[in-house]
Amino acid sequence: MDSKHLGEALPRLVSRIVQSYSAEPRTQHIDREFLPSRAVIIEICGLLLELTYPGYIGRRGLTRHNISFHVGELLPRLWELLTDEITQCLCHTQESASTPAADTQGACRDQASELAGRFIERIPAVRAVLADDVQAAFDGDPAATGTAEIILAYPAILAITIFRYAHELYGMDVPLIPRIMTEHAHYLTGIDIHPGARIGRFFFIDHGTGVVIGETTDIGDHVKIYQGVTLGALSFAKDERGRLIRGYKRHPTVGNHVTVYAGATVLGGETKLGDGSIVGGSVFLTRSVDPGHQVSISPPVLRVRPPKPADTTIRPETVDESGS
Repeated sequence: MDSKHLGEALPRLVSRIVQSYSAEPRTQHIDREFLPSRAVIIEICGLLLELTYPGYIGRRGLTRHNISFHVGELLPRLWELLTDEITQCLCHTQESASTPAADTQGACRDQASELAGRFIERIPAVRAVLADDVQAAFDGDPAATGTAEIILAYPAILAITIFRYAHELYGMDVPLIPRIMTEHAHYLTGIDIHPGARIGRFFFIDHGTGVVIGETTDIGDHVKIYQGVTLGALSFAKDERGRLIRGYKRHPTVGNHVTVYAGATVLGGETKLGDGSIVGGSVFLTRSVDPGHQVSISPPVLRVRPPKPADTTIRPETVDESGS
């Protein structure tokens, strides 16, 4: 279709697309006011990274003399953005429930302001836990040259950092924002951690690509998992009308000092990996493992075929009768 024909067809095409909005309300947000901004939430993640790892991320050249000024610039911006986005989320929830959110926007903002303040108060405590995670990465990876490399280059630290802050908001019952944060980290790193998961100290994900940690997963201290690991649900319970039942324990419990190697799949809310247990690579596990035990699968049968022998047959040379 060239521009001339497009111009002729434009009113018809516009009408058809607009009619599709009315026909399918699940995929449009029209005649409604409140919704968080993905772009702003990503900016919030950036501010949190800068506050968490000063000098590594964001402004360089920080000193003991200017660090207070720097943090004093970042915190009001973080509080303002968080308050605005939490307000949008709280009002969106009311609006979705057919409550006249516009009439209660002031109450939403008051609650959002209080939640944003509580969240900012938690930053030092979260930083202390993340320092342990950075140490776990250094202790667990002989290729690491130092904490600078880990903070600047390891995708797991990025994913875990955003997760730990998202988990704080999740625990405050802030809608939407925690999941947008962790899905942003998922997009950047390939590591999918639901903000509802509970993860202890000194947590390390080696390599990380393809890791999935479900909402109701419980992970203890000093746990190490490798790429491609899934801590997921075995099945989803449904009610008498066939609808998914939500809010129950669906994902595994992992004890302290547990290692789960690459490609392992551990499923089910009743599945527990006891303290000090080891799950080998590519294991598919739906039952509990006692403390200190190791789980592995039988090695596959390998068939190694030598190369075919070279063809040493001597063939007569082709004579070119043309004389060329």
